[in-house]
Amino acid sequence: MAKEESSVAADLIDFLNASPTAFHAVDEAKKRLKAAGYEQIFERGDWNLQAGKKYFFTRNYSTVVAFAIGKKYVAGNGFHIVGAHTDSPCLKLKPVSKVSKGGYLEVGVQTYGGGLWHTWFDRDLTIAGRLIIKEGKSDGASYSHRLVRLQEPIMRIPTLAIHLDRGVNDGFKVNTQTHLAPVLATSVKAELNKVVADNGPDGKPIESPNSQKHHSLLLQLLAAQEFIFSGRLDNLCMSFCSLKALIDATVSEKSLEDESGVRMVALFDHEEVGSNSAQGAGSPVMFDALSRITTFFSSDSQLLEKAIQRSFLVSADMAHALHPNYMDKHEENHQPKLHSGLVIKHNANQRYATNAVTAFIFREIAAKHNLPVQDFVVRNDMPCGSTIGPILASGTGIRTVDIGAPQLSMHSIREMCAVDDVKHSYEHLKAFYEEFTCLDAKIAVDI
Repeated sequence: MAKEESSVAADLIDFLNASPTAFHAVDEAKKRLKAAGYEQIFERGDWNLQAGKKYFFTRNYSTVVAFAIGKKYVAGNGFHIVGAHTDSPCLKLKPVSKVSKGGYLEVGVQTYGGGLWHTWFDRDLTIAGRLIIKEGKSDGASYSHRLVRLQEPIMRIPTLAIHLDRGVNDGFKVNTQTHLAPVLATSVKAELNKVVADNGPDGKPIESPNSQKHHSLLLQLLAAQEFIFSGRLDNLCMSFCSLKALIDATVSEKSLEDESGVRMVALFDHEEVGSNSAQGAGSPVMFDALSRITTFFSSDSQLLEKAIQRSFLVSADMAHALHPNYMDKHEENHQPKLHSGLVIKHNANQRYATNAVTAFIFREIAAKHNLPVQDFVVRNDMPCGSTIGPILASGTGIRTVDIGAPQLSMHSIREMCAVDDVKHSYEHLKAFYEEFTCLDAKIAVDI
């Protein structure tokens, strides 16, 4: 594995390990943006923007939008955007999660998104998310959110022994209501722990000197020479690559000297459940940012429409690589492979927003940098998934291409992608930020 490939892959692994939830992913993005000189602004406040400067804001702390304004930017110029999403299929706690059944303490959960739920059995599980904290008393109280994450595994969803389910190997069917409740403890052990806590020194439980901590499989990533195995590759891999590309494409003031547009990344929450939320791609969060940036530099209301037509969006969401054991699931002439670069997604029925012009632009950037690129079209006899691309393209009118790095086991608790495709994705998106303005000036379509 080349040293540069290893460096980018290792950075992705750090990002994944720091991001068990969409909230943590945004928190990690915020740290990286601040370290790169991006200034935090707030949607509730006034914006004081300058050409040549870099900014970001968050919404619900699960969506983040960052942008760098070119030194030659004037109102009406375009925005060069990469959009991705921060959420992944998972199990979420129910509002009332306490479940006692058959002498066990279980945790009531909801399924979020379209997970491969059979992969969640016999895995070490923990909890991460956020809490709303009350600080102070009475009229002087204030409230803020805090990110939480238990590092050690505390729960497990056990499979039924084969002796009690002889036909399981003929087809494992999961009842998501009754089979997916993680076991937290036994009722007897919980009572014993309660007694120990009551009688131990300072009211704290007495721990056995022989007790050992588990190495958490939920947080562990296995980075081999060729592959990365991890949860949440869909879509934190694309979120990471787009964020790193923007940061590295705006690393110095000189990088924006000849830029007349605005380079932007928008990482949305709730894509896995349809994007219809105040912080999803179906909300006006990105359009609001485009509007506020444009109107800050000019009060002419017509300039926003002009800017929209000069803009370009890369919808970055992981793609389905060819599976060697299920090759018939891919269309014969469109079989994306690992190690072979970003995948341009096409669908005549607009499940993807790619068209001939937007595909050409993205492919031309690849050709200039000797980067591999491939195409995906779903079989005619299979349904096609979708992305934030059509949502944003139809909602704003911005030219859009749908792309993604190839992966296997999408929506599994452990997904798989190739190390060099992480590097290809990062380099391709970085080149997009650096070269789109020049390339777009050479393209004539509506003439």
